[in-house]
Amino acid sequence: MNKIGLVIQREYMTRVKKKSFLITTILVPVIIIGFYAAIIAISMSNTSDTSKIAIIDDGNLLNGKIEKIAGDNTVYQFVTNETEESFKGKYKKEGYNYFLYIPRMDIQEPNGVNLHSESTVNITTKSKVEKLVNNAVQSKRLQLANLSADQYKAINADVNVANPLDSGKKSSAGVALAVSFACGILIYMILMIYGTMVMRGVMEEKLNRIAEVIVSSVKPFQLMLGKIIGIGLVGITQFAIWIVLILFLQFLLPLIFPSLAQQAHEVAGSTPQGGAAANFVSVMSDLKTLPIGLILFCFLFYFIGGYLLYASLFAAIGSVISEDQQEAQQLVFPVMMPIILAFVIMTKAVAEPNSGLAVFGSLFPLTSPIVMMGRITYDVPWWQLGSSMLLLILGFLFFTWLTAKIYRTGILLYGKKVTWREMIKWLFRRS
Repeated sequence: MNKIGLVIQREYMTRVKKKSFLITTILVPVIIIGFYAAIIAISMSNTSDTSKIAIIDDGNLLNGKIEKIAGDNTVYQFVTNETEESFKGKYKKEGYNYFLYIPRMDIQEPNGVNLHSESTVNITTKSKVEKLVNNAVQSKRLQLANLSADQYKAINADVNVANPLDSGKKSSAGVALAVSFACGILIYMILMIYGTMVMRGVMEEKLNRIAEVIVSSVKPFQLMLGKIIGIGLVGITQFAIWIVLILFLQFLLPLIFPSLAQQAHEVAGSTPQGGAAANFVSVMSDLKTLPIGLILFCFLFYFIGGYLLYASLFAAIGSVISEDQQEAQQLVFPVMMPIILAFVIMTKAVAEPNSGLAVFGSLFPLTSPIVMMGRITYDVPWWQLGSSMLLLILGFLFFTWLTAKIYRTGILLYGKKVTWREMIKWLFRRS
């Protein structure tokens, strides 16, 4: 056991002292918070380009007046004594950005409305103009039906279905889906990145003949287990530092955006407040309705369990690879397939968390680290969560025992290209 500890210490200290570790550990949270702040700054900015649009309303659809839409800085001006053909060559010289022509038309089948521009109109302006015209058509149709706008609002249904939980809290399906997907994809990235790191570490020691020296004092299984745990501790250290830095930097956001704190107070006081920033604050408050403690515990468990399981597989692959990098790609592909499959199942599980495929994926050890994190915000039954954790632990012990047989043979094998068929034969050797 002391020898495993020495291997763990060597792997951990060697990697933590690297400049690349220090740079990525500090740089990643800064980039995340910077990106985070940029999104908030953009969403809170109320500046927009002011466009001038000339309107020829031959159909008298707008009745000579414009119903401005909230947040629309566009300037609309009616033009008379002109036709579409005569004015489309003039509007740019007269200082207009666009020219809207509304012909005489059947209000039940409106068509022929044109928005002239020198180049393709941006989607924002096109949406504003379409909303303006559609509102005007709707008003005309209400007049023909002898209905007022107030009567239409009384008839029109716009029901928002709330989702109160039995605990008395409110819930947000959108936030739950986003958190589930984010947790699942983060575990997916962890398995890929740190599993590959284990494989490359084993390959480097084998190709540099370092493994031969170490194996003379340490058993191959102890070397493999020490390497897996050591690199895993590096990953945990990195994530712990990331979480601390991200939380610290997040406290700085109210200082950078004082209006964000004001809107947070208004949302907390149930004061109606529009705008993207208010929506952002609302999302942050919805996060509090989720079982954050359970999510963090499960994330840490499935991060460690999934990493240990797949790291043993990647270590076994790294031990049999010689100098041919193409050989590494061929051998590692079957190991990566369950990870990719788990990600595919997770995309379905976040939408249908109680489907048969989602339940199976969250119980099967090779897919459960990713799929279960995709279901964790949807009140997974305790027996399923407990069974999933137990099966993952058993899966780790089984695959570690199995891959150790491949590792102890492959780590000292040089100059030979190993196939999957040969590795399977090693599994059934007694010694």
